[in-house]
Amino acid sequence: MGKFGKWVAGGLGWAVFGPIGGILGFALGSLFDTPEFAKTKRYSSTTTGSFAMTLLVLVAAVMKADGKVLKSELSYVKKYFIQQFGEDSAIEALQMLRNILNQNIPVDIIGQQIKQNLDYSSRLQLLHLLFGVAQSDGKVDTSELNVIYSISYNMGVSSKDFESIKSMFVADVDSAYKILEIDKSASEDEIKKAYRKMALKYHPDKVSHLGVDFQEQAKEKFQKVSDAYEKIKKERNIN
Repeated sequence: MGKFGKWVAGGLGWAVFGPIGGILGFALGSLFDTPEFAKTKRYSSTTTGSFAMTLLVLVAAVMKADGKVLKSELSYVKKYFIQQFGEDSAIEALQMLRNILNQNIPVDIIGQQIKQNLDYSSRLQLLHLLFGVAQSDGKVDTSELNVIYSISYNMGVSSKDFESIKSMFVADVDSAYKILEIDKSASEDEIKKAYRKMALKYHPDKVSHLGVDFQEQAKEKFQKVSDAYEKIKKERNIN
């Protein structure tokens, strides 16, 4: 078993219960009988293992949304897990993902389970990663967007935060303002205040409890907030 499997066995936490646990039980197969899992005495509420496995379930839901699983999506997921866990662990993750893709995924009740057990910053990180998968073929399909919205709504993510993260991947003329959750008519002081607020909300330290690997990934979202602020500053000639 690679590093990914060991993290799962030692830290699935709340994800082994409820609808997520039902889906993972089929996908993981004999993993639950490994020595690593048998030694697990207690689960923590939010761990790298539970976050990673929950991400796999949600990724499968997004990939299935438009009725076809694209090579570009699988490549994106593989690249992501290689970056986070290494080559061997990425192979394990993709094997699990293929099993999950064969199952029905009730995104509404899964979203509710996540809302009850995962902190808000980690839910925002999940949302950001799902948009990354959806955009891996160059665009976010309407069916994919609808599934991501349903997941977001049931996870308890606010509409403003949803639009903010969406605008990082689905660009329009007001994307920079939407990322900062402000109107285009906002004053200079309101823009600066919004940036400070969003920079704090999306700071990588907010997901430090998930481990260094996921904290590194969170920097991408944080950078997009900074880029949006710089774009507005340049347009508005703000010092």
